[in-house]
Amino acid sequence: MTRLVVLVVLVAVAVVVALVLQRRRPDPPSAPSYRAPAQLDRDDFDRPHDPFLVVVFASTSCNTCPEVWAIVEPLGAPDLVTQRVDVEDRSELHERYRIDGVPTTVLADANGVVTATFFGPTSPDDLAEAVDALRRTASGP
Repeated sequence: MTRLVVLVVLVAVAVVVALVLQRRRPDPPSAPSYRAPAQLDRDDFDRPHDPFLVVVFASTSCNTCPEVWAIVEPLGAPDLVTQRVDVEDRSELHERYRIDGVPTTVLADANGVVTATFFGPTSPDDLAEAVDALRRTASGP
């Protein structure tokens, strides 16, 4: 009978120790959760009265930012402003819009309403499709 009691106590102690050790284990690393602004103040950007804006929030130390800018820059048109905003030059805009990862590409209409956001590299086709959708939204159904 005493052996059974000792065995039960040992098992209980082992369970408690296992639970304590499990709680002390650090959480696994989590993936970053980037946030996208829902609204931009168009006065913060070039040509604020033009109908459409595609802005690339970037950094001079970012390896993929030049690739994204090379896709975005040629989209510029009389009705569409393309602008690169490097954190080193305009950190206040990165902070204001809570940009926590670069490159972040944001498309906005004349009122500054964000219609699409891309985090990291994007394909020319995906970006062109988003620009077309932005223009369609402005012109109505």
